[in-house]
Amino acid sequence: MSRILAAADGVAVAPSAMRSVWRSPLYRGATVALFLSGLGASAAAPQITLFLVDDLHVSLTTAGLYYLTSITAPAAGYLIGARSDRTGKRLGLFRLCALAGFIGWSAMALSNQVWMPFVISAVVLAFAGAAGSQLFAAVHDDLRATASPVGDGIVSIVRMALTAGWIVGPVAGSLLATAAGPRAMLVATGVCTLAQIVPMGFARTRPAPSGAPAGSPAGSPTAAAPEPTAATSEVPTETPVVRPGQRVATRAMLPLLAFTGLYVLVYAGEPIKYGYLTIYMHNDLRLPTAVSGAVIGIQPLIELILMPVAVIVARRIGMMRLMIFGAAFGVGANLCFALTGGAAGMFAGQILMGGVWGVFAGLGIIVAQRLLPEAVATASAVFMSSTAVASALGGLTGSLGVAVLGLPHVFLAPALYGIVATVGIAALSRSRHAVG
Repeated sequence: MSRILAAADGVAVAPSAMRSVWRSPLYRGATVALFLSGLGASAAAPQITLFLVDDLHVSLTTAGLYYLTSITAPAAGYLIGARSDRTGKRLGLFRLCALAGFIGWSAMALSNQVWMPFVISAVVLAFAGAAGSQLFAAVHDDLRATASPVGDGIVSIVRMALTAGWIVGPVAGSLLATAAGPRAMLVATGVCTLAQIVPMGFARTRPAPSGAPAGSPAGSPTAAAPEPTAATSEVPTETPVVRPGQRVATRAMLPLLAFTGLYVLVYAGEPIKYGYLTIYMHNDLRLPTAVSGAVIGIQPLIELILMPVAVIVARRIGMMRLMIFGAAFGVGANLCFALTGGAAGMFAGQILMGGVWGVFAGLGIIVAQRLLPEAVATASAVFMSSTAVASALGGLTGSLGVAVLGLPHVFLAPALYGIVATVGIAALSRSRHAVG
């Protein structure tokens, strides 16, 4: 009887990622802040071109060049991340980045010259994008200090909030731009960016104890490494930390840069898909608007469903091994777009693409941080800002691919990128730098 009561008591106090997020001001605040970030960014993203064309009267070609301004984001992210790792001031830099976002989007709304949005985006908004990476670094520090056994689940929930914001934002931005104009929409984006500060309040992070084994309670007498499993056998047992004033060695960053480069190849298909899939469904396949809308909308739904599932599966087979399947899903998705020629193929492609981001959106930031554990803010910033590079690569590939291959065969290009990424991640998963 006593054993039954003890087991029942153990179940009652078993940690839950959702409960941990709700009880922690830091985790809860980061979740709300990233939702607001995704809401604001996704509200503006589809409307920027219309603002440039309709309000500033630039050509479609010139408007398309706007997206190349995001190429400065990785450099800005690295500078913020490196500063964060040297000083440990994650949330202070987060608040400064959020303020920069408010200033940038507000200035964008007031623009009356063609050059202004381009300069604002390249100089000011590049730093605003680093706010999210500072939140992830702050969450990582706190998880390591508390040695939470459900840390991966907590990070996944926080990351899901960003995805949820990207689901709601495009619709909200379109409605606001229609009702009040694009300038009002841009101001609202700035307000959302600044509002990230509110749910964080005066939250602080606890510094991780130096030399404490990753994933084990600080100061615990049972700090020995656990029995290896498929998900943990490749995780380092020690997590070094950059000391104030210390710089990260370039060689130490190579595994992170390799993984980030492969992630860029996976992500490069997204701007191609968003740029041309709707046009293909409307002009070539003649699909009803409701059907094409359902095709576009099913991906984020699948993504949200699969993100917590990916965490569970990764614990069994390892994160890097799961990402091999994720990259392969992207190959299959783009082949569906390129070769099927019907509504069923479009749905199949989007479902597979939901699988891609169910894996990478939930686990990518965790892998990046584990590849550079001594500088998690730098790792977070490099990884999260890589989407800007991927967008530029995808935009260029799509523009050239449509001219050479036409629709729908332009989707063969991101399928090829996906094959390279799949092989590369498989090789990385077998290297000594692999993480579980």
